[in-house]
Amino acid sequence: MRINENYKNLKESYLFSEIAARVEKFKSENPDKKIIRMGIGDVTLPLPQVVVEAGKKAFEEQAFSETFHGYGPEQGYDFLREAIRDYYKTFGVSLHMDEIFVSDGAKSDVGNVLDLFDKDNTVLIPNPVYPVYFDTNVMNGRKIIFAEGNKENNFLPMPSDEVKADIIYLCSPNNPTGAVYTKEQLEAWVKYALKNGSIILFDSAYEAFIQDEKLPRSIFSIEGAEKCAIEFCSLSKTAGFTGVRCGYTVVPEALEFEGMSLRKMWLRRQTTKFNGVSYPVQRAAQAVFSKEGIEQCRKNIAYYMENAKIITATMDKLNISYVGGENSPYVWLKCPGGMTSWEFFDKLLSEAAVVGTPGSGFGTAGEGYFRLTAFSSKEAAKEAMERLEKIF
Repeated sequence: MRINENYKNLKESYLFSEIAARVEKFKSENPDKKIIRMGIGDVTLPLPQVVVEAGKKAFEEQAFSETFHGYGPEQGYDFLREAIRDYYKTFGVSLHMDEIFVSDGAKSDVGNVLDLFDKDNTVLIPNPVYPVYFDTNVMNGRKIIFAEGNKENNFLPMPSDEVKADIIYLCSPNNPTGAVYTKEQLEAWVKYALKNGSIILFDSAYEAFIQDEKLPRSIFSIEGAEKCAIEFCSLSKTAGFTGVRCGYTVVPEALEFEGMSLRKMWLRRQTTKFNGVSYPVQRAAQAVFSKEGIEQCRKNIAYYMENAKIITATMDKLNISYVGGENSPYVWLKCPGGMTSWEFFDKLLSEAAVVGTPGSGFGTAGEGYFRLTAFSSKEAAKEAMERLEKIF
């Protein structure tokens, strides 16, 4: 028996454990100071009421043989896939139900979809970006190259004909930078993928936060994307499902490589390795896409975006450069005074008792940057920014 030695190539996942250790040390030395946490990308508002009621009703159905549900379809119940299909219509994208696959979240599918691809493929990953893209490919032993994000390209790297990539990861709105690709920029990526026979793995987990109607909510808003892209989305941030777990992946019928349908391959993979999302959770998710559900979710999102405005207004006042915050719950700021990411973290913690996330934890291009999230109470956001003003 031999292990998968690619795991030896994984770096220690120290970012959030290191943050926790430094915060605990500060707390022990300053027990009377109130710490405001603006680092973790987790929601804080409760689930919308219509969603809770739908979930409760579905659980109650499980108590009676007439309405009991056991194993469901691995790709999701029709009632939820229909609701997702109709939701996409609201921003001009037409999908077939067979192209929609319900899952327990985008993170799972982003990693699991790699089952469909040969290990010799070259992978292009933005830098900085969500670490799961990098780690899952290291686990499989693939060659990884980076598309560097920086201030000059507004942390939205673009394709280059000098680079040949088979698998391309795009995240828009981006985690951690909050930057969002325009339609023209995504058209360039689709054109590149079609020209080079590449696949785009498009993470749209934060699409519900886009406020500017001119910005694409889906890669499938782009002509030709159905021939070169898979889209992953999640209800974690859209509807506060971080503790409930439900998402979906769109694999178009037109997506074929080497004579194989990726939709059929993904269906085969899911029916073999996945038993589906529970019936009560799918009923709760269906309620997210109801008229009342959309209104209640948007109310929560508006609350977070007000927090983002509080953060960005402070950055403007202090003349600290940043991206994000307008169409994303993340604000990606340049550490003032030439500080490194961890130097700024320590200063913010020790002098303001505010916790954020060092940008270097998201890749080498994140050094010298810092992520603040809008997922807090309005009172906490205001107080944190007041403390920041006192320092700078």
